Amino acid sequence: MKTRRHAKILELISERDIDTQDELLRCLRESGFDVTQATVSRDIKELRLVKTLSAEGKYKYSIGQDNSRNVSSKFFSLFADSVLSVDSACNMLVIKCMTGMAQAICAAMDSIHWKGAVGTLAGDDTIFVVCRDDLSAKDMEAELKKLMTR
Repeated sequence: MKTRRHAKILELISERDIDTQDELLRCLRESGFDVTQATVSRDIKELRLVKTLSAEGKYKYSIGQDNSRNVSSKFFSLFADSVLSVDSACNMLVIKCMTGMAQAICAAMDSIHWKGAVGTLAGDDTIFVVCRDDLSAKDMEAELKKLMTR
């Protein structure tokens, strides 16, 4: 449950400008997570979220610049725990995930800036990745399949 909650937090802060723990708590509850303020506080600390200035001049939670290695390791763990299959077709990848996990995995994947990926699109249980060319898609497929076996 903690892994799913952390994934949801990463997804929420990538989609919205969340500036308080109370707002994050409310968003998590709206998403079906029964959490307390203390749990949200611990999650923020464990994910090492920081407040950064948004384009509108307000502060918001983000993963921060120096947190990319930590997000990378969380991505690999989340990917291994939640992805069911990876398949390529020409320059595209289709990644099948456990229900409700695709958007969180996709947000984490985007924050890593995966080499060869042009863009991503996530639904509830499926991620589409458009790669620069067929070779990039095959290479990425092979790398992602290795992550599934960790």
